[in-house]
Amino acid sequence: MATKVLSLRLPEEIATEITAVARANGVSVSKAIRYAVEDYVAAQRADKAFKSRLKKRLEEDRELLERLAE
Repeated sequence: MATKVLSLRLPEEIATEITAVARANGVSVSKAIRYAVEDYVAAQRADKAFKSRLKKRLEEDRELLERLAE
């Protein structure tokens, strides 16, 4: 799997907490954050309201792209 490097700014308290969680679980901070992001994305995919917002955005983007392609 290809990876992409991202910069992330966290409040000091959250950074300290994720570091402690990662250490307790014996994983890197990067891996702990990846797990959290994976969980967040999975939760969004299961959320009906999110799916509705996503479909609306897709329709808006499609309309814009079609206008630009004319």
